[in-house]
Amino acid sequence: MYKLPSLEAVKDLKAIAILTSGGDAPGMNPAIRGVVRSALNHGIRVYGINRGYSGLIIGDIWEMNSRSVSNIVQRGGTLLKSDRCEAFKDPAVRHQAAEILREHEIDGLVVIGGDGSLTGASLLAEESGIPVVGLPGTIDNDIHGTDDTIGFDTAINTALEAIDRIRDTALSHERLFLVEVMGRNSGFIATQVGIACGAEMVVIPEVEFKLEALCFQLANNRVKGEGSSGIIVVAEGPRPGLTYRLAQQLEEHEQTPRVCILGHIQRGGSPTSHDRVLASCMGATAVDYLRAGYTSIMVGVQNGQILDVPLREVLERKKQLAPEWIQMTALLHK
Repeated sequence: MYKLPSLEAVKDLKAIAILTSGGDAPGMNPAIRGVVRSALNHGIRVYGINRGYSGLIIGDIWEMNSRSVSNIVQRGGTLLKSDRCEAFKDPAVRHQAAEILREHEIDGLVVIGGDGSLTGASLLAEESGIPVVGLPGTIDNDIHGTDDTIGFDTAINTALEAIDRIRDTALSHERLFLVEVMGRNSGFIATQVGIACGAEMVVIPEVEFKLEALCFQLANNRVKGEGSSGIIVVAEGPRPGLTYRLAQQLEEHEQTPRVCILGHIQRGGSPTSHDRVLASCMGATAVDYLRAGYTSIMVGVQNGQILDVPLREVLERKKQLAPEWIQMTALLHK
């Protein structure tokens, strides 16, 4: 279980709002429920904002009650819908959003999303003075300041279940499969999935690879009887089509790979118990931080402790994949 912070309430909040922004992640609904139920139990009104910042700037806001979040803890996606709002990059648009919050007499805002969403949250808080608390909601687990993000555990388990099924065909036909998982700039999903599924190899953005060396290693593995899973896990990378390009190049080196793109299946589905508990604790604690007078922070988890991290620090620093995890993927397939 997580160790929760002990916070003293110093602000008398009348109403807060909550939104989800950017890519959806399993566990967003338990986080919403955590915010709503915690706030209501403290006598604070809660407003839901539909479709993230896009809904905020047009005033798509509704008051929530306890029944609003009944039976959503097991549902994937987000009850409040989500969107990527390019317009929110404009300071004038953020000023308009702040005025809408003030018109509704909202004393604080909880934002659930990834780095783009947290950037918008930080700018809104700095420019308007409205207290804002962020929650790391992204399957990529690439947010600095937290060991874990909402949705990551579900995503890797979803990918792992799919790969276990693919492996049956790979072994039956003694065929190589390239399985692409999400991760444009981050190899967290690919690395953890690769270790868990016993992949022959993992291709991630953090490590440059040479095709000739990869093909030589595959051939050498076959001669030595090593790495017989038939599975190579590939993070999608910053440029679309990486896995298909890799398959084509492997064919030119007398390999016969098949490609499986898992895609958005990793974002959907019922969140795992891990993500439900993490999201619920983060959501409830976000309310505690607002009541304690905090602003411009993200609620994270480090070594089992739920804590606050300044948004500026979160956004200025990049979370790095530990080298020992990269080494582990290479070690275990031999």
